[in-house]
Amino acid sequence: MAGERKQQILEILAKMLEAPKHEKITTAALAARLEVSEAALYRHFASKAQMFEGLIEFIELSLFGLLNKISSEEEEGLKQVRRMLTVMLLFAEKNPGMTRVLIGDALVNEDDRLQARINQLYDRVESTLKQSLRIAEAQTGRTLEPEAQANLLLCFVIGRWQQFAKSGFKRKPMEFMQQQLSMLVNG
Repeated sequence: MAGERKQQILEILAKMLEAPKHEKITTAALAARLEVSEAALYRHFASKAQMFEGLIEFIELSLFGLLNKISSEEEEGLKQVRRMLTVMLLFAEKNPGMTRVLIGDALVNEDDRLQARINQLYDRVESTLKQSLRIAEAQTGRTLEPEAQANLLLCFVIGRWQQFAKSGFKRKPMEFMQQQLSMLVNG
């Protein structure tokens, strides 16, 4: 029961982050949405920062579960990269509230360790892309400059997430995806 309630709190928090008007989310507003007292929230989470950590943990488990699956299933390095980029953009499109967490928008005025954790997530994604690009380099015999290209691709993904969130979720991350991937990955 307690685990279900914790999950429900995180789901409502994520739903509140989907509002196109980026209002600061307070524990009072969250409690009102759940029709409970603020004290009830604090029985499940010691702080609002802990609630955001729960969302970040969900993002990490989801994204890296998918990226690791791609790494293990797909042998071709360039196909790995294309699939990984697609998965990251689709994740954002399906989870607009989580996108605001990914770009740090929802973390403004929150504990600095939350943004540090998102920065670590970026580093892990970049390393994963770099590894796939190294595989591609070995397979194709082309010089791909994995470090530089992985960073460029990460910046592309973050930019698409940013554009999606800042447009009030109107500019979809997958818009022009195939054309842009061809320019970025094959070019």
